[in-house]
Amino acid sequence: MIGVGIAGLGAAGRAFVPAVRAHAGFALRAIADPSPDIRAELGADEALAIHPHLEAMLDDRSIDLVCIATPTEMHAAQAIAAFAAGKHVLLEKPMATTLAEARSVIEAGRRAGKVLLVGHSHSYDAPIARMRAVVESGALGAPRMANTLYFTDWVYRPRRPEELDVAKGGGVTFRQGAHQFDILRLLCGGRARSVRAKTFDLDPARSTVGAHVAFVDFADGAAATAVYSGYGHFPGAEFTFGIGEWGFPFAPEKPRAPAASPEEERRAKAERAKNAIPARAPHPPFFGLTLLACERGGIRQTPEGLAVHTREGVSTIAVPVDRSPRDLLFEELHDAITGRRAPLHDGAWALATLELCLAAMESSRTGREVALEHQCAPARPVAEGSR
Repeated sequence: MIGVGIAGLGAAGRAFVPAVRAHAGFALRAIADPSPDIRAELGADEALAIHPHLEAMLDDRSIDLVCIATPTEMHAAQAIAAFAAGKHVLLEKPMATTLAEARSVIEAGRRAGKVLLVGHSHSYDAPIARMRAVVESGALGAPRMANTLYFTDWVYRPRRPEELDVAKGGGVTFRQGAHQFDILRLLCGGRARSVRAKTFDLDPARSTVGAHVAFVDFADGAAATAVYSGYGHFPGAEFTFGIGEWGFPFAPEKPRAPAASPEEERRAKAERAKNAIPARAPHPPFFGLTLLACERGGIRQTPEGLAVHTREGVSTIAVPVDRSPRDLLFEELHDAITGRRAPLHDGAWALATLELCLAAMESSRTGREVALEHQCAPARPVAEGSR
């Protein structure tokens, strides 16, 4: 049994809890969070050790794996500390704010001889993994064009100031582009060659990178686009059959005004986190709409799974909803720790996705295409993720 401690009980950290408890190979043993309210909320669970910060949790010898879901600017230092304490690490995306930090995390894991997995990213979503399985089958030939787009109200949701500060890993290209670039890299062979992008800061009262358009050229011959806007101008579910990010019918909300004070904003964020990511859903998840065109056909998402378009007509692939994306994450993680298979979402994969995020923003600043140096192909076939 692999003992688990979770650091950071925001939306991401809370979403880890049901997935850990659903897997027979893991046991949730500790939580670390600086918020007294969150610690008091969880303190009634006598099976959990409750800590005010990660460092206190690292001394617990019953913990083999630390899930780090703290603010992005803390990821690198905390992951390195966890490796130094002899723990495996699951690190939320993006893995760091700079490539130097990311390389330091990878090296720390290598020295410790421990597993590093970086997620959640929406390349874990069963429809995306199933798309990749179709590509790997060779039935449609090689990927040639991939397009993913999403419109949300990300900018106007409750936010800590750091989440809007690009220097600390904030803004949609870091936080949401990481999902999109992970999806595109998975579908197009992983080895992106260059990116040309434009980012947008459209609201001085809520200043951040709030939208982007990116064109990615791949070494294997594919080209891809990523479009994201967090300004709430369009209801994104109009493109996803009325289904939201986590597979539930989408209930549109008007973009909210920022809270009157940072403290009120933090309270609103903490309240939203309690129910932000449900564990089970009636439909496969939709992180926007992703379309993949191959040499002999195309694939798109549907409310039940996928539609495959060829000259012979349209066929459908049902995608099961019995396991959430984070269930698939912990399956990959358990297999990596127990040596059953090499992880896809390891440090090298996450470094390549982070490079794309950084390069997209550099391209927007300079107005130039940016060449990429740290890209890699998927470490293994990913068909298992769609079972």
